[in-house]
Amino acid sequence: MRTLLILVDGMRPDAIEDMPRVKEFMKKASYTLNAQTVMPSVTLPCHMSLFHSVDPDRHGTTTNVYAPQVRPVKGLCEVLADNGKKSAFFYNWNELRDLSRPGSLTFSFFCKGRDIGYEKANRIVTDAAIDYLGNNYTDFAFLYLGWVDESGHKYGWMSDEYMEAVDKSWAEIERIIETLPNDYTVLITADHGGHDRIHGTDMPEDMTIPLLILGKDFECGKKLENANIKDIAPTVVKLLGVNSDTDWEGKSLL
Repeated sequence: MRTLLILVDGMRPDAIEDMPRVKEFMKKASYTLNAQTVMPSVTLPCHMSLFHSVDPDRHGTTTNVYAPQVRPVKGLCEVLADNGKKSAFFYNWNELRDLSRPGSLTFSFFCKGRDIGYEKANRIVTDAAIDYLGNNYTDFAFLYLGWVDESGHKYGWMSDEYMEAVDKSWAEIERIIETLPNDYTVLITADHGGHDRIHGTDMPEDMTIPLLILGKDFECGKKLENANIKDIAPTVVKLLGVNSDTDWEGKSLL
């Protein structure tokens, strides 16, 4: 069993619910369009909560500047490394480098989306993930796609430009899934939503995220109930036969 977590930054559930390609995907996956993220609904705090399964007031990062933990909670990659599992990251927003501690990753690939444009950067990191995962056994891989959030801030959430970024990000998702061996479980989610040209509030538009899970352990077309971003790390480790860290607050969705 192997797992791939794909996160589309800033992707609102109502941006994908009527997309034909997503409707087809949901027929084969377990899913919810009503999962919840954490406050503040900001990129790095939400990612820290995803990987450490605790709220921001516990891990200490409450802005897009990483804050070293006063009483550290082990993250997903550290727990997997402690159990002999191999993890790989593919991302185009530099601040995500702090999601894992030194030595916990087997492989990491980064390209700077702000320099080359996030549309191109999404394609580059997806290409890198396809190449690496096709040639190296990896227990857990994380693919981050940053274009949707960039479009939301520039043009507004749910604008035509934003919706184009969502659609093309799903094209990248489909492209990598087509290359994966059959023993992969794929989780697709977002860190937060957004409204107007911002996010970070407790508005439903900011706090509600999608979560779709495709794999042999998840029933086709089943709706997941009461899912939270903090549940993702416990779900991944259970899929890989590893126990959650005792400090984690989320639950496995298996």
